[in-house]
Amino acid sequence: MFNKNLKYYRLKKNMSKKDLAKACGITPMAITYYEQGTRKPGIEIINKMAEVLGVGLSDFISSRNDSLIFVHGEFRKNSTFSKSQQDYVRESVEEYFGRFFDAVYCLGGHPIPPSPQIHSLSASGDYRKDALELRTHLGIPKIGPIEDLVTVLENQGILVMMLDIDNRHFSGMNGTVNNHPYIVVNSNMTAERIRSTIAHELTHMMFEVKGKDGEEKFATEVSGAFLMSDDDIVRELGIHRSAITKDMIFVCKEYGISMYMLVMRSSQAGVVSSTVAQDFYIKAGKAGWRTKEPSRIEKEKPLLFEQLVYRAINEEGISIQRGAEMLKIPYKDVESRCGLVEV
Repeated sequence: MFNKNLKYYRLKKNMSKKDLAKACGITPMAITYYEQGTRKPGIEIINKMAEVLGVGLSDFISSRNDSLIFVHGEFRKNSTFSKSQQDYVRESVEEYFGRFFDAVYCLGGHPIPPSPQIHSLSASGDYRKDALELRTHLGIPKIGPIEDLVTVLENQGILVMMLDIDNRHFSGMNGTVNNHPYIVVNSNMTAERIRSTIAHELTHMMFEVKGKDGEEKFATEVSGAFLMSDDDIVRELGIHRSAITKDMIFVCKEYGISMYMLVMRSSQAGVVSSTVAQDFYIKAGKAGWRTKEPSRIEKEKPLLFEQLVYRAINEEGISIQRGAEMLKIPYKDVESRCGLVEV
């Protein structure tokens, strides 16, 4: 699977075929052939491309799991995300889950919890009811904050990937790998936005609304009510608020949402007036909060992949070196986390 590695690392380096070809003294068409897998370069060209892309030779020529079947979701409509950037996200997903499922197969192929059926919920026309239905579908209590949403989903068999991509035009995407649902999000966003993006992608994933008018609006409304219901808002804030006050920050922290989302949900629930909400939006917009609202909580982290790798090592299914290669971290870091618990 050298061709897949080449495309992945080229896109990761943000190099065009033309740029890579020029740096390696070959033609852009040669790069196309290599990435299509119709031709294979000699070792000298491979070494040169690895050098230009800043990739270790072992990573560059490492094998890929070719038994995985990916069905990638669509990017947001009207997105300014370029085609090459979209390709990079897809290639990153396939590279990551290639390593992920290597660990899965080392453990017999069945360590992932069964996932709920996707695209199985129908929109009722009331986003509040739909948000409640989504919670019920996932076995989450009807009211109250959802603590560590990433762990909740991983325990439901929904795989989560954090992608380090410095591009504000990408927030998230969903899809499946061997029929296991996945969500990938931009790890460079705030913790609150990561949670809201996961909830947004989850809504797209679970409801049968693809291609329908107002699809994005529907996902935004349902995901907001999914993270904080109207009952939660009234219980936490009371039936009426005449201003956006500092004590509301505690609610943001408790529910893992931004002040922007809390104000939006409070306005939808009738707890604050549209005038109060609009006044906040104007002031927050001038302060740059629309894209860079201060984060008030810690970022959640997927743990399932690491757990599978360390379990495989300790059950002697793979070596520490292989585990380090799967996780792409130093050998000594993996070694320090293996072995018996010290008491």
